Amino acid sequence: MSNQLKKATFAGGCFWCMVKPFDQWSGIHGVVSGYTGGHTANPAYEDVKSGTTGHYEAVQITYDPAVISYEEILNIYWQQIDPTDDNGQFHDRGESYRTAIFYHDDKQWKLAQTSRQSIADSGKFKNPIVTKILPAAIFYPAEDYHQDFYKKYTEHYQQDRAQSGRDEFIENVWREKV
Repeated sequence: MSNQLKKATFAGGCFWCMVKPFDQWSGIHGVVSGYTGGHTANPAYEDVKSGTTGHYEAVQITYDPAVISYEEILNIYWQQIDPTDDNGQFHDRGESYRTAIFYHDDKQWKLAQTSRQSIADSGKFKNPIVTKILPAAIFYPAEDYHQDFYKKYTEHYQQDRAQSGRDEFIENVWREKV
């Protein structure tokens, strides 16, 4: 393990569905569900969901770059989302469910730009890539019941995910597995 853990922050629609895909990898030390990118201090879930705070539902990942690279984390991220949808993700609609990469330094910004261009050039999508790349802002952890939702409320998580259309999209578009 390196002495310096790093942060990566991504919005990919409902944060419940964004934790498990990252949580399973070596070098990931934690994945926190929360809110970022808005204009209201200490927002609550209902405020964010209402679309009045400007926040995205997001996950903040703490990782060891000696074990897993930011490029690998970006690859995992892209394969969880529809980067062409600018009004939410799957059955979750509205501003708080849009996609974005929140960079923490210049290196992350450059890598995010390169990866987004690579996705755009891949030919996988006929519509433009609308996932934004934004500077990291204050990250507010979500309420406790949202943390590790897939572990604490397995049945509810599985039902919500199955109904969302996310898994079918991933299977159809991102056939190659990470």
